[in-house]
Amino acid sequence: MIFRKIKIILEMIKFEHTIFALPFAIMSAFIASDGIPAPDKLIWILFAMIGARSCAMAFNRLADSGFDSANPRTAARAIPAGRITKRAVWVFTVVSAALLVFAAYKLNPLAFTLSPVALAVIVGYSYSKRWTILSHFWLGLSISIAPIGAWIAITGTLDWPPMLLGSAVLLWIGGFDIIYACQDYEFDRKHGLFSIPARYGKQRALLLSSTLHAVMVAVLIGVTAITDLGVFYLIGVGIVTILLIYEHAIVRPNDLSRVNLAFFTLNGVVSLVLMALSVADMLVGIN
Repeated sequence: MIFRKIKIILEMIKFEHTIFALPFAIMSAFIASDGIPAPDKLIWILFAMIGARSCAMAFNRLADSGFDSANPRTAARAIPAGRITKRAVWVFTVVSAALLVFAAYKLNPLAFTLSPVALAVIVGYSYSKRWTILSHFWLGLSISIAPIGAWIAITGTLDWPPMLLGSAVLLWIGGFDIIYACQDYEFDRKHGLFSIPARYGKQRALLLSSTLHAVMVAVLIGVTAITDLGVFYLIGVGIVTILLIYEHAIVRPNDLSRVNLAFFTLNGVVSLVLMALSVADMLVGIN
């Protein structure tokens, strides 16, 4: 029974989409270590990432369950469809938060001290759409914690490289969340929810998303000025640029049929490609 509930919750929070943020955390860990991080550090970073995202997504489903019930696009989700109780999701949320805090405790004092701040940011996002059109950037900020937190986990300090990587993640996530929000343009306007598409229309929103991703690429290139990343990393940035161009080419204000391809598939590839080539760059530098 409990395993069935866990399976439903993992499907509900789309556990596999941890892939968006985790590669940036691993990339940051390799850069901070100037090579291969200690295995125990990587393990606790992985647990912290799993705890953070699981907590954030489960809490989001709880906070938005009322809106999900009213929205035809989301009415089939587990809570509004009655396939899981809120109590079960609350237990999962609390356990996930505890996993993040415990993993941070095992990493170092600074990570542990900042873990409640991270929780406040990622949980607070769920209510941001009720009062600000900047909710897309709040989501970006939540996920930008991944490379910043991984750097702190390795070094016990904060520096400019993870801040730049975090800024790139914020721009990337904010940009594609704007694309995703275009699907709920009518619903958000009808129910008084705040989003950039609802405020400015889908065409302007998609233009802003393109601009954010262009700036993201510039920030990623700028990372090379303060790290040892070189040719392989820049090849990764080039591939990411091509993927982002394609992402914007397949989404139109009057045709959102391929949003899921742009949002889930392509963005998963973006993070994996950049991580793989960044790690390759660091490993080549060791030899």
